[in-house]
Amino acid sequence: MDPETAIATVGVSLLLVAFALNLKGTLAANSAIYQGMNAIGAALACLASAMIGFVPFVILEGAWLAVALSALAGWRKAGVSS
Repeated sequence: MDPETAIATVGVSLLLVAFALNLKGTLAANSAIYQGMNAIGAALACLASAMIGFVPFVILEGAWLAVALSALAGWRKAGVSS
């Protein structure tokens, strides 16, 4: 397996596991673990997409990463003020 495929496989696996756990009710969408899995998965998928030069997915995964990081920042801010 080439590095791009390995990185993408780990990234999308994290995204899919987080999604499945959320749908099952095991992991809340507003939890730090869920958003962390989304951030790491999106970052890896974005990196792999950049490595193969597939710009549409660099944009998609970059946006996904930004949203997940924004949610994490909000979670952390709420946790600090509590």
